[in-house]
Amino acid sequence: MNFKLKVWRQPNRNTDGGFRDYAANNIPAEASFLEMLDIVNEGLIEGNEDPVAFDSDCREGICGMCSLVINGIPHGPGKAKTTCQLYMRRFQDGDTIWIEPFRAAPFAIVKDLVVDRSAFDRIIQSGGYITARTGSAPEANSVPVGKPIADLAMEAAACIGCGACVAACPNSSAMLFVAAKVSHLGLLPQGQPERKSRARNMVRAMDELGFGNCTNHYECEAVCPAEINRTFISRLNREYRKAATREAVAVTVDE
Repeated sequence: MNFKLKVWRQPNRNTDGGFRDYAANNIPAEASFLEMLDIVNEGLIEGNEDPVAFDSDCREGICGMCSLVINGIPHGPGKAKTTCQLYMRRFQDGDTIWIEPFRAAPFAIVKDLVVDRSAFDRIIQSGGYITARTGSAPEANSVPVGKPIADLAMEAAACIGCGACVAACPNSSAMLFVAAKVSHLGLLPQGQPERKSRARNMVRAMDELGFGNCTNHYECEAVCPAEINRTFISRLNREYRKAATREAVAVTVDE
């Protein structure tokens, strides 16, 4: 299969970038999108050209590193998959494919298709953790958790933090990501000690880092590779209101 690529090239975050044309020829239909880029880069290296920089790690759809917007869609066409799970048979021979990095102010471009998603790490540091003693793991059955709650927590825990929700949202909102992390921990007994402050701290960190607000476009849910449900955002809003109310009451009492 042969393709025409329009690839975003940008040397660093302080230099303007732009699209450049490349040919991707003799690409196997069973090749993944990242394997196709590997083949193109081999040709560039042989021609003494700078290869296209892009991020990847596991190439199994679980690390969330492959942050590409393909033909305007984060991770490319199709549902419930990352870029590394997108195969070239999805496209037609001779197609023109536009490839660019995730676009959001908090995701600064490092080079070409690589973005800095450490803003997500800072959100997690603000409250996405639990207080737990060190040492051996406790007996699994010592803290009973009902199956409906366990299933809901596991659904939220499926979030891989890829950032596609941010890239798809017209507001660059990280609400789906934060909602998944808050819900995952807040639903389980182990996450209760920080529950009163977790949503408040993580939402405020999200705002301080420059992510936008949710205005119910639901583009986040549509592109999420883990198919995190938008209803978790409602759960986050409730948790945040409770935490903000407790804080306001505490301040009033102190005064």
